[in-house]
Amino acid sequence: MSVAVFDIDGVVADVRHRLHHIESRPKNWHEFFSCAADDPTLAPGLALVADLAREHEIIWLTGRPSWLRSLTTDWLRAQNLPSDELHMRARADYRPAAAFKLEVLKTLRNRIVTVFVDDDAEVIDAATAAGYPAVFADWVPRARTLREAQDRIGRT
Repeated sequence: MSVAVFDIDGVVADVRHRLHHIESRPKNWHEFFSCAADDPTLAPGLALVADLAREHEIIWLTGRPSWLRSLTTDWLRAQNLPSDELHMRARADYRPAAAFKLEVLKTLRNRIVTVFVDDDAEVIDAATAAGYPAVFADWVPRARTLREAQDRIGRT
């Protein structure tokens, strides 16, 4: 079976309610991530997952830190989303999202990645340049704070 790989934040989970934790200095990363349990869903992302799940195995590839695995898996299950395979950042991995996610995509070589869905244009560009079919999740405007966290700080 071919796979569809999805990011979580900004694709199926709406993080806007917790951005205030990382807009100030010092940034409160622990609280930002801990509040992920309360993320509302994003209807366009849910619809795309449901559509692709008919013919693809769903794999999650998120920049969230691995200490959030249980919270994230519980959230996915609460939304009736598949939760069998979840790739997350290892402790102290602060590479830009594009580098982290491209490395994980390359570990999936023994499977056919039919589509990769992410809300980060730099990640999409890197995936496309590496030959992965990609869909840009543009249904939520990406805040400058989140862009910086993903592309420069490597925190999500």
